[in-house]
Amino acid sequence: MDELIKLVSEKTGLPEATARVAVETVLGFLKDRLPAPIAGQIDGVLSGGAAPDLGSLAKGLGGMFGKK
Repeated sequence: MDELIKLVSEKTGLPEATARVAVETVLGFLKDRLPAPIAGQIDGVLSGGAAPDLGSLAKGLGGMFGKK
């Protein structure tokens, strides 16, 4: 997450503390609204984990549209 905060700070000119609040706010918004399988992978990706499995991602998106 630190890498994302630094990027936001650099691109916007915001101090890192302000960029951190912005990033945390956006991530919280996304986690609240995305299907659980997708939302659950956000922290893993931001902590340097592997990219999400596309099969899981597709299932999560299908769930948004009523498919299983």
